[in-house]
Amino acid sequence: MAIALDDLQLLVDIVACGSFSQAAARRGWSQPQVSQRVSALEADIGAQLFQRHRRGAQPTAACDAFLPSAQAALAALEQGRQAIQSAPALPRVTLACLPSLSSVVFGPILLALAQAPIEIRCRTDHSPAIMEELLTGKSQLGFVIKCPPMAGIQMEKLWRSPIIAVVHKSHSLAKSKPRSLAEVANARLAPQSWGDGCYQLIDLLRTLRTVPGPIHTVQPASAAREMALEHGFLTFMPEVAAKRDLREGRLVKLDLQDLPLWEWEVMVAWRSGKRVDANKQMVLDTVRAMAPDWA
Repeated sequence: MAIALDDLQLLVDIVACGSFSQAAARRGWSQPQVSQRVSALEADIGAQLFQRHRRGAQPTAACDAFLPSAQAALAALEQGRQAIQSAPALPRVTLACLPSLSSVVFGPILLALAQAPIEIRCRTDHSPAIMEELLTGKSQLGFVIKCPPMAGIQMEKLWRSPIIAVVHKSHSLAKSKPRSLAEVANARLAPQSWGDGCYQLIDLLRTLRTVPGPIHTVQPASAAREMALEHGFLTFMPEVAAKRDLREGRLVKLDLQDLPLWEWEVMVAWRSGKRVDANKQMVLDTVRAMAPDWA
C-alpha cells in the first residue's frame, strides 16, 4: 500500500509538537483522526513509531530511523514545486506581529538577515490570533503583547515600552512644554487604543477638562502617529512606535509628570518542540540581539 505524503507530514508534525493533540490542532483534526492515520502508517511501515504517554508521544527508535527519509521526501516534493514555479528552494520562516509593531520589528529583522539563506514572510494580527497561528504552524515566531500562557507555546520578554504623550513639533504644546495632564486635557486628543489603560486615561482626562469636546481613539500606532503628524492632535502611544519620529524631531514628547505609568510588555513567542528548527533559531537569535536597540 502506497504511503501518502500527507501522512509523512503528520509524522513530522507529531515529532515537532511532541503530542498527537497538538498535531491535531495544527491541522484542525480530532485526535482520533490523527491516531487512526498514525496506526495506518505504522501498519504500512511495519513498525511502531511512537510510545504514547500521559504527557504526549515519544518517537521510537524506528521513528528516529525513518524520520530523515520522511523529511527528505517532503523536502524533495517542495523543491520540485518551487522548481516548477522558478522559485529558489529556500526554507521559509513566517513572522507575525501586532500591526502597531510591524514598522518597528519587520524592517530591522529583514535588513539583518538580508544575506541569510532563508525567506521571511511577514504578517500582522492581534495577539490571541498570533498565538493560535503559532500553535497551528501558520507562523513560526510571533511578537505579541504579554498575554496569558498557552500550552505548547514558549514566550520570552523582549522589552517594555512606556505610554507617552506626543505632538507634532509645530504644535503649540510642543512650545509651551506643559507639565501636567490638566494642562493638555482641553487639547484635541486621539490616544492610540493600546489596551485597558487607554480608557482609564480617557476617564481621567474627562475629569480634568474645562470645556466640552470628544476624545477619540485610533488604532494601530501608525494611525495615532498620523493624527499627530498630519492633523494636529495630541496622542498617547507606546514610545517604541514613535521612537524614530522622536529621534528625527518630527514628534515631541511631552513630559507630563502626573501621567500614570502604563507600559507595553513586548514578548516574542514560538511553539515549543523537541526538534530544533535551525532557521527559526537563526531568526530568534537575531531578534534577541536586536532587542536592546528596540527598548
